[in-house]
Amino acid sequence: MKSALPKVLHDVAGRSLVGHVLAAVDQLNPHHLVVVVGHGRDHVSAHVHGLYPAAVTVVQDQQNGTGHAVRVALEGIAAAGIDLPDGPVIVLAGDTPLLTGDTLAALVDIHHGEQAVATVLTAVLTDPTGYGRIVRDQATGHVSRIVEQKDASESERAIQEINSGVFAFELSSLRSGLARLTTNNAQGEEYLTDVLGHLVADGETVAAYIAPDEDEILGVNDRVQLAHAGGLLRDRINVNWMRTGVTIVDPATTWIDATVTLERDVRIERNTALAGTTAIATGAVIGPDTTLVDSVVGAGAQVLKSHVTGATIGPDATVGPFTFIRPGTELAAHAKVGAYVETKNAFIGEGSKVPHLSYVGDATIGAGTNIGAATVTVNYDGVNKHKTVVGDHVRIGSDTMLVAPITIGDGAYTAAGSVITEDVPPGSMAVGRGRQRNIDGWVERKRADTSSAKAAKAAQSAKTDSAIGPPADT
Repeated sequence: MKSALPKVLHDVAGRSLVGHVLAAVDQLNPHHLVVVVGHGRDHVSAHVHGLYPAAVTVVQDQQNGTGHAVRVALEGIAAAGIDLPDGPVIVLAGDTPLLTGDTLAALVDIHHGEQAVATVLTAVLTDPTGYGRIVRDQATGHVSRIVEQKDASESERAIQEINSGVFAFELSSLRSGLARLTTNNAQGEEYLTDVLGHLVADGETVAAYIAPDEDEILGVNDRVQLAHAGGLLRDRINVNWMRTGVTIVDPATTWIDATVTLERDVRIERNTALAGTTAIATGAVIGPDTTLVDSVVGAGAQVLKSHVTGATIGPDATVGPFTFIRPGTELAAHAKVGAYVETKNAFIGEGSKVPHLSYVGDATIGAGTNIGAATVTVNYDGVNKHKTVVGDHVRIGSDTMLVAPITIGDGAYTAAGSVITEDVPPGSMAVGRGRQRNIDGWVERKRADTSSAKAAKAAQSAKTDSAIGPPADT
């Protein structure tokens, strides 16, 4: 990946690569979950434990192959005092984000149905270059061995069925096969795939299950493959939501994380991204040109051309266009935050409006209140943040500065252009501005020969001519 970040921690569709694998495995409800870590072990371990606190992480100090990794895992489990029951052990790679829990469940079903000691998940590829090939017994159809690309003969390289690196083993058979591994191969490593050959030589049944979608087995080894996997996940997620009753106008420009939840009859317009724990209720319309991160949107709400993070948008509320909703914002039902408005850590009450060109931060606004254009809650004194409280059915005039801490009582008004520094009692009109003073002739004296002076002179002449009136009839 050419990155300081360990490969399996790179994100795609709202989860890390290993996070996608763990989510698929979790659908099997495993008795134990073990992750082998090496490069970036501290970061990977912390991430895994953050997702699944009961998971066991085992360190592989030297990367001596897949067989060695599984051996280290079993030894680490024993060292942790965990007694594994005999039964299927699923072995997976940490970089296959497209693998699904349904496919893993089918793999286990085939494993049991074939009474196999080992079962491998395979795929049939048009171009199998780079993958280990599945060699089957012509009589039984079972797997006789897996041969790696570098060790394969010309005829074996022509085989299109490949090893995905996902296996189900009976524990006792896995231990037996691992004990006989060598490094006598082109890579000088312990191949887990050689375990299958040993089991076949023992006369045991090794089965295979062909993945229904070959994309599921794709691994990620660089950022090109990461982007490719992201596109495939985007398409899969969008198709799944559309089939549950969500309208996605342009799936090609809609990106929805795997962690997002949507209800029926949500409408997603073009060029929209939904990320994190975002949840959207029925009938809401999102987009176009909108990003929602870790936010909740109520039924029937609309969010247009806006960026929303860590907020709650109430039922039938409206946001946008060109609105920046920051964390801690909550809009009650029927509230409105309009064009070129920024909010942060603010509650906006039922039916209240902040229509345009305003900043509302660290504030509580009651019900039925209107905040005039260019209003600013002046919440920061350079050291501390302060609270603004605006009551119910208040009218804040345009271009008002509310200097916090301050409270505007229910039913109060503020005059346009005011700087309000003191609390306003309920029902009062607050005026916080100096008296206007006009200095006649200032432009012509101080800005002579400018276009403004010429316009002023022409206007004065027209005014004089109008005062004199038309000439008398003769």
